[in-house]
Amino acid sequence: MTPVPDEVSAALQAARRVLTPCGQGELVWHIWGGQGADATLPPLLLLHGGSGSWTHWLRNVLPLSATGRRVLVPDLPGFGDSALPPSGADADAMPAPLEQGLAHLLGDTACDVVGFSFGGLTAGLLASRFPARVARLVLLGAPGMGLQALVPFKLKGWRHLPGEAQRLAVHRDNLQMLMLHAPEAITPLACQLQSANAVRDRLPKRRLSRTNILARALPGLRCPLHALYGEHDPFYMGQVPAFEAVLLQAPGFHGMHAIAGAGHWAQFEQPAAFNQALLAILRPGD
Repeated sequence: MTPVPDEVSAALQAARRVLTPCGQGELVWHIWGGQGADATLPPLLLLHGGSGSWTHWLRNVLPLSATGRRVLVPDLPGFGDSALPPSGADADAMPAPLEQGLAHLLGDTACDVVGFSFGGLTAGLLASRFPARVARLVLLGAPGMGLQALVPFKLKGWRHLPGEAQRLAVHRDNLQMLMLHAPEAITPLACQLQSANAVRDRLPKRRLSRTNILARALPGLRCPLHALYGEHDPFYMGQVPAFEAVLLQAPGFHGMHAIAGAGHWAQFEQPAAFNQALLAILRPGD
């Protein structure tokens, strides 16, 4: 069995693990800052990207909870340790079990919601379907806006490879192609997280990210909306104005902010800059 990396172990030791219903099984949540959280601040819900888990936020959960926030991070249905969604196999199957879990954990309390990539698409659909749940919405590198990368790329397959070393080499290549900008950011830890998350992705036929489903939901959003993206995110490179034009359809859109020196997985590659930008957005009264 592969040992748990120290960084993961430290985050887990500070978390509370909670289970809520999800289809035929359970939705797995990790919660930081529960007992010492500032009751005047909305809980902070972080939604991970495709082929991910809570570890997409590994370098953010402790700094964010240290500011007094209660931070809730689920493994989305069909990913990580969570069961498959009760119906469906894409982002539109996520809001119902998430809302069921949040009602159990928080009652009617509204959250500040941050969604990364596929999790951003999920977060937008959650805000559209359950508007009372979302106080503020922050999208990080979100798809579903009817825009595709200007330079197409195709991630390499790895499931057919017999050896762990071969699979890790492919994960390294895929991280370089999509997720991380600087070669030095593609560390053994990044590869290990990618490998552990990818093998637990049980929703391989997701297609909604390639559509404009999130763009269609934007005009009906009732909450303030902010957008973040990695400066070198291959999806956003060369077309930030096009993304901004789509986001302007949301009545509460407050603008876009680039995370310098980061690729798509900006909160992992540049965690201090990301945390600072996010906390500026989430300041009480803003």
